Amino acid sequence: MKRLKASKISVALLWLFCWSFYSTDAQAFEDYPGFSPLSNIVQFKAQFKEASAKIQSVKSEFIQEKTLFALTENITSQGKFWFKRTNKVRLDYTTPFTYRMIINGDKVLVKDDHKENRINVRSNKLFQQINKIMLDCIQGTILDSKDFTSRVFENEKGYLLELSPVNKSLKDFFRNIVLVIEKKDYSVRSMSLNEPSGDKTVITFTNKSLNTQLQDEIFTF
Repeated sequence: MKRLKASKISVALLWLFCWSFYSTDAQAFEDYPGFSPLSNIVQFKAQFKEASAKIQSVKSEFIQEKTLFALTENITSQGKFWFKRTNKVRLDYTTPFTYRMIINGDKVLVKDDHKENRINVRSNKLFQQINKIMLDCIQGTILDSKDFTSRVFENEKGYLLELSPVNKSLKDFFRNIVLVIEKKDYSVRSMSLNEPSGDKTVITFTNKSLNTQLQDEIFTF
């Protein structure tokens, strides 16, 4: 259970950095069928930075499938997600269990059926590192981040970003992170978190609403 909770915390933190990369090779066609290496990285970086600045808020539903290396069955859960620039996030798991996480600035609330925890980002080194990544994304400078090596691919409808952590503490959590981004509005279609153990979490986002008015009370605790 602790492993699952840590996974959900990582998902929520990474969502901050997802909303707010650059070698190519033949291996891409084997790794990601249907995608080909992106040819114009400079243009993509400029477009990505411009699009990131336009996304001020997100409201979405999601389906999460967790595949544990030691088990044959997937663990499927559903919930709702809110994001408001610059650093407000709320993540509610509603099925098959209830779990809430709210990030508001440097304060974090984690709540389940049994207890409630409050965390100060400044007192947690991992949170600090992910907070730095988040700020890089919000400012559109994640493409120049030294925290990841990356590859970028595309097809007719979207871009695929493969991010492999360089920092050792991040490597302990993830082998790589794969994002599929819509070309039409640069919103995240899906996110895959691949762990060193072989466990995998795939999150697919549905019913997305961008740049709608979200009350600050959603993120208050």
